[in-house]
Amino acid sequence: MTLSLPGHPEESLSAENELAPPAGWPAPPAPIVYHELLGEIVTRIAPHTEADPVAILTQLLVSFGAAVGRGAWFSVEATHHHPNEFMLLVGDSSKARKGSSWDHVRRLIAAFDPTIEQRILTGLSSGEGLIWAVRDPTAQDPGASDQRLLVIEPEFASVLKSSTREISTLSPTLRSAWDGRPLAILTRSAPARATQAHTALIGHITQDELRRHTTHLELSNGYLNRILIIACRRQRLLPEGGHHDPLQDTGLTRLLTAALKHAQTAGQLRMDPDARELWHDAYRQLARPLPGMLGQITARAEAHTIRLALIYALADGQRQITPPQLHAALALHDYATRSAAWALQGATGQPLAEQIHAALKAHPAGLTRSQINNTLKHNHPASHIDHALRALQATGRATVTQIATGGRPAQLWTATAAH
Repeated sequence: MTLSLPGHPEESLSAENELAPPAGWPAPPAPIVYHELLGEIVTRIAPHTEADPVAILTQLLVSFGAAVGRGAWFSVEATHHHPNEFMLLVGDSSKARKGSSWDHVRRLIAAFDPTIEQRILTGLSSGEGLIWAVRDPTAQDPGASDQRLLVIEPEFASVLKSSTREISTLSPTLRSAWDGRPLAILTRSAPARATQAHTALIGHITQDELRRHTTHLELSNGYLNRILIIACRRQRLLPEGGHHDPLQDTGLTRLLTAALKHAQTAGQLRMDPDARELWHDAYRQLARPLPGMLGQITARAEAHTIRLALIYALADGQRQITPPQLHAALALHDYATRSAAWALQGATGQPLAEQIHAALKAHPAGLTRSQINNTLKHNHPASHIDHALRALQATGRATVTQIATGGRPAQLWTATAAH
């Protein structure tokens, strides 16, 4: 798709309104991620919002893929990769303007496809609830007339907490939904199946929340590596906000509507010869496992990159993936890897350790072992607390000093300033 648009309007934003990234923030994605139509949309919106442009871009990619449905796919052996993606925006704080970025995308969704706008749901708490929202019809139940679903969870920490409950079916159901497999509730009272569900997911969370609720179980069972982690931050200060409709008179919404209509019946996409050559080289690099927790959370790098390239190609109105779209996908996945490294730096994978760390941060002067035990309401054995504290110490997120008392010296634990 070739764009023919009027020149960009002159912006009068003062440089003093731009906010510098915090220490340790991942380097921004390469400009190539803002590719063609989707990139032009984000470029138009970005100066008029405090939100991060990569947050707008990634939510727009996921939303467009959700709207396309199962009428387009890329095949790898016997697996069909449809354009449904899971993505998690991770802010450095609650002021990262994650919600503002979604507001821009939601308004655009309502304009280019009112039908998918009606299939945006929140409140994800069980696998059964997810399946019911996309269920097949039966003799007694008309089912879901539209089996596309875009889940938006502004408080994704609650989803992670729900997933760890002992009898929860949420994690396995979400894993199957990302894979595009049939979903089923095997109960006698209200059985339900969803054989053609097309589920996409957008979550919002802070770095502290993600660290606290990331467990070794969810890393090892493949739940979290089905989710692209994207770091986002507040970009600028706009006391009076920006233009209420940055896309007005640009024709971009019309172009996106046309691209969606074309994409919904695109069928199987393949790579052109140049893209195939590029993919063979990139695949070897993506297949190399990274060490530790980062390796676990990026274990599906190849599949994510293919899905991103598929969505870029569909948004371009193409029926094959070309090198520019693959380059954009590779660059965006590279940023997701850097985002995950930043977001989970020092994470222990132990909920108790993260709970203790949160308590230490709330008490900058530090806590003794006795005070830590009181904070935990004496609900954990001393050996478990010892193990959690050693994990925090090993990752550099807490330090311990000996303080003199009237008898045996006490341990004073403090959170390190860098974490």
